[in-house]
Amino acid sequence: MTARLSGKVALISGGATGMGGASSLLFAKEGAKVGIVDINEEAGLAMVAEIKAAGGEAVFAKADVSDPDQVEAAVDAVSRAFGPINVLFNHAGTIVIKPFLETTLEEWDWLMAVNVRSMFLVTKAVLPQMIGAGGGSIICTSSISAELATPNEVLYDTTKGACHMFARAIAVEYRDQNIRCNAVCPGFIATPHGHREVELLTKYGVDVSDAAIAAQQGRMGLPEDVAKAALFLASEDSAFVSGQRLFVDNGFSAM
Repeated sequence: MTARLSGKVALISGGATGMGGASSLLFAKEGAKVGIVDINEEAGLAMVAEIKAAGGEAVFAKADVSDPDQVEAAVDAVSRAFGPINVLFNHAGTIVIKPFLETTLEEWDWLMAVNVRSMFLVTKAVLPQMIGAGGGSIICTSSISAELATPNEVLYDTTKGACHMFARAIAVEYRDQNIRCNAVCPGFIATPHGHREVELLTKYGVDVSDAAIAAQQGRMGLPEDVAKAALFLASEDSAFVSGQRLFVDNGFSAM
């Protein structure tokens, strides 16, 4: 069976750990040459070593993806190593959890930069070479929080709503240049990010106990659950899928 990403060059922002790390491993296993862009240099280099030990190809470029100069340098490093990028996974992101009236303008600006401006910067840097290579697939990590509002997550929910519309608008504008763009929308996932979200929501009195999560989505999701969804959107298996939101939440958003 042919590897689903054979011949592809994939850039994964936030690709060192968690769902991004699981995607880096899976994309490489499926034949992609993987460029990992992350602010965590130690984890990024360790991920490259793990991929190479398994027989895959990967490079790491350290960058704060909210900074335009660092993004340009990272994208250039990946394309110099492997050639034009034709799969982009805009995964980098973080969260702010606190009552809305206690959040600051600085927190708003910071979260918008990390979760939303990063997509703009990385996509803008990659898109010209993707078009030049004849097309490609872009995946953006959104969340169930884009549609299912949670108390104490106004900033986070807003950024993830922006992810939805960014993916749809890119899909519409660049369809005729063979560019697809979709959003993947995880539920609660067992990553450091996911565990911190549960811890902070619990602190503010939101019921995200094991029993509550079991009732909503059966179990905590695994990073690999999201990586497999991203792989589908990255591969030609989804050649006629664009501008869509793929919820990876075991039915949470359907309730």
